[in-house]
Amino acid sequence: MTNSIPEIEDADCVFVIGSNTTEAHPLVAYRVFRALRKGAKLIVVDPRKTQLAQLAHIHVRIRFGTDVAFLNGMIHAIVKNNWQNREFIEARTEGFEDLEKMTQKYSPEEASEICGVPTDAIREVARLYATSKTSTILYTLGITEHSHGVDNVKSLANLAMLTGHIGKPSSGVNPLRGQNNVQGACDMGALPNVYPGYQIVTNPDIMAKFEKAWGISLSQDVGRTIPDMMDGLIDGSIKGMYIFGENSVESDPNIHHVRRALTSAEFLVVQEIFLTQTAQLAHVVLPGASWGEVEGTFSNTERKVQRVRKAVEPPGQARPNWVILSEIGRRMGLKMDYSSAEDVFEEIRSLTPSFAGITYDRLHDEEIQWPCPSVDHPGTQFLHKGQFTRGRGLFHAIAYRPSEELPDAEFPFILTTGRRYAHYHTRTMTVRCPSLEREFPGPMAQIHVRDAEKLGLNDGDSIKVASRRGEIVTPVKIGDTVPEGAIFMDFHFQEANPNWLLGTSLDPVSKTPDYKVCPVRLEKHPTDGL
Repeated sequence: MTNSIPEIEDADCVFVIGSNTTEAHPLVAYRVFRALRKGAKLIVVDPRKTQLAQLAHIHVRIRFGTDVAFLNGMIHAIVKNNWQNREFIEARTEGFEDLEKMTQKYSPEEASEICGVPTDAIREVARLYATSKTSTILYTLGITEHSHGVDNVKSLANLAMLTGHIGKPSSGVNPLRGQNNVQGACDMGALPNVYPGYQIVTNPDIMAKFEKAWGISLSQDVGRTIPDMMDGLIDGSIKGMYIFGENSVESDPNIHHVRRALTSAEFLVVQEIFLTQTAQLAHVVLPGASWGEVEGTFSNTERKVQRVRKAVEPPGQARPNWVILSEIGRRMGLKMDYSSAEDVFEEIRSLTPSFAGITYDRLHDEEIQWPCPSVDHPGTQFLHKGQFTRGRGLFHAIAYRPSEELPDAEFPFILTTGRRYAHYHTRTMTVRCPSLEREFPGPMAQIHVRDAEKLGLNDGDSIKVASRRGEIVTPVKIGDTVPEGAIFMDFHFQEANPNWLLGTSLDPVSKTPDYKVCPVRLEKHPTDGL
């Protein structure tokens, strides 16, 4: 996040887009509720009528996959009505003229034709966001998990820079991370194009620094993304894979493709705390330790580095994950002679400028958000104060692109996927909690009441959901949570996992799969024997 979570409650306008915050990020939702009690205006942009949407002053029920058109319509309205922050644009940005020219094609009327939002609503959302003293944007996977997810994020950045709602308290463009320590994993270089601290792998000086520290030669080439790796296993360009803490067989789209890839591997290693469906395909399973069995740090969604302390010993042959990785590294000839998790962190500090001032001693008493370049630095509560990392913020003139797969006569419904409040991801952990299992014991898709009437469905009936990749059967809940022509499914349950149905459409830049727009066909299914 560019800003801190507590600052949300002091915003005058909270703009939530592509986020079912109350179910997926309840602690953040609590801050939103506090903001509402203080008088903030809440805008929720979501095709589904979520709990948060029902509390919103304005619920924008956008068509699936049309975020760029809607945001361009907002930008058009802001510029036409002179609601933009001219001083901020002139002092801190570049490329505004290109953005202005592009968005002239997206009047509220023209944007409405694409996104299905009434023109008056587009104008009112634009006015409310732009003219509020402080406005903050919250988004998550409903923005990024599209075949045009990067365009979506850049459009949000355009909106924030246009209005000057960034680089100050209770503002910014704030991604809510999908799971624990995703932020920390990215911070530590678990991406194909960066070393720890987002230091670019193609920079010769940065590469030389890491080569000297690690005593090895490094490649200056950008690595492969996960979809590329899966394709590589199938075509033989990749022979082996090491999966650490990821149940790819159930969480990745197009499970047929994923299973084919992993079973094509000449050598598959999975490091896990439970024997998942993915681990069952492995040639070797390495038993890692869970969060309560290790020392170390996590970085949360607001860039706060937090100490993790061991509560119990790992069971059986399980070991802390850094111990396993270090031992493998040493056997491969790498210099990884750490005696503690703190030793690892000290190396991180020495090589990562944004972490240089963070120490275990400081974390004992302080809450520190990176960047923290020195031990006397307090940390950074919000980013981009005064200037952006690149100097001037760059506007991107982005045209709307439809999703890669769209409904047609054969597959007329849109399948969209997400999480439910009682379970997490593929239930690897929550399935072991009896109270959560009782709360949400099985899959339950959502469809609109009018679609249910056309299909002859009652609440709890089962339907067959078919796409170009396959079909599954699931019970349904009827209501108006999803719009007509759509079905929402969670991916918590193996027996009705929509990832069997999803394709391999990817964002061309991030290579993120599209989990939010998949054409499907629905048919009533007999319940006997289910």
